[in-house]
Amino acid sequence: MMSTGKCSRCIGISLFSLSLCAIISNCLLYFPNGQVLEADRITDLVWFFHGILGAGILILLPAFMMLGAGGEGCCGNRCGMLLSVLFAVLGASGSVYCVIISSLGLINGPLCDIGDEVYVYPFRNNTFMDNYLFNQTTWSICKKPENIILWNVVLFSLLLAIGMLEAVLCLVQVVNGLLGFMCGTCVRKRKTDVAGM
Repeated sequence: MMSTGKCSRCIGISLFSLSLCAIISNCLLYFPNGQVLEADRITDLVWFFHGILGAGILILLPAFMMLGAGGEGCCGNRCGMLLSVLFAVLGASGSVYCVIISSLGLINGPLCDIGDEVYVYPFRNNTFMDNYLFNQTTWSICKKPENIILWNVVLFSLLLAIGMLEAVLCLVQVVNGLLGFMCGTCVRKRKTDVAGM
C-alpha cells in the first residue's frame, strides 16, 4: 500500500512535468508556424498566459510543495500535508483557468490574414454547428501565417488536455493531503511500532 507521502511525491513529479509542457506550449503559441509576428497579429487569447501562468506557475508552486510533503523523513508531517492541500486548491484554480481559455481558443479560432494583409477572426461568430473545427474545408480562408489553424488547434488542445489532467491530479492531492493530515503520511512507522509491542 502506498503511503500518502509517496502518493504526494508522485503527484508532485507529474504536475512538475505537466507544468513545463504547458509553459512550452503557451510559448509556442506566440510563434505561429514558427514565425515571429507583430504582437497585434497574434491571437488575443494567447495573451491571457493560460499555459504560462495558469497551468504553469500556479502548478509549479503546489508541485514543489507536494514534493516536499512527500519527501524522505516526512512521517507525521501533517502540517506539510495540510499546506499541500491548500496549494493543490491553488493549482486546481490555475488549471481550470487554463481549461477555460484553451476551450475559448479552440471555439473562437485564430487571428489570421484572409488576404491583402487583413487580419481578422474569421470563425469567431460561428455557431457551434458551423464551427470550423467540424468543417476543415473552411480552413483555407486563412492565408497567413501558414498552417495557423492547425498550429492553434494542436496547441490549444494540448493545453486543454494538460489543464484537465492537472485539475484531476490536484483534486486527488486534496483527498490524499487530507488523509495524510488526519492519519499521518507514513504507514511503515506505525507497523513497526505495533510489531515492537
